[in-house]
Amino acid sequence: MNGSKGYRADPSDNHVESLPVLSLTTVNKMLPLVERIVGDFLHGRHELNRLQPEEARLDRQRRDLSWPERQRRYEVKERVAGAEHEMQGAVEELGDLGVVLLDQDFGRVGFPTMVNNRRAFFSWRPGEDGLHTWHFAEDEVFRPIPAAWLKEISGAGGKN
Repeated sequence: MNGSKGYRADPSDNHVESLPVLSLTTVNKMLPLVERIVGDFLHGRHELNRLQPEEARLDRQRRDLSWPERQRRYEVKERVAGAEHEMQGAVEELGDLGVVLLDQDFGRVGFPTMVNNRRAFFSWRPGEDGLHTWHFAEDEVFRPIPAAWLKEISGAGGKN
């Protein structure tokens, strides 16, 4: 996949201005749902990565395929479309929550917030046991979430 489906967001574009501002407590509560949605996206991406080479080979040979190979070609095309649909659905679900997919390869997402009157994101990706980093929208430098901010979660009865 070459990114033409628009799965990767540029957090510095004008779209960021329309995103909600989420507190660390809210983001922490959203994390289990977001984790499942990102899992759906990555499942679709894995399927797409697995099927696309076969699809390309079958497309190149389409004029010379036997009937069983033609059937396989149709099946692969349907499964590719299904994977793309799964990925797009996940991106839309994230968008409905105000969450931005920052990196489709690793499933990194950004939860929009404000830091020092600047747009920023709390950042998370699969495999992380919670929220640990943040970054400004126009920046790719991930910073650790300060301990003082994490008190907001523990004070609200959250985990971390």
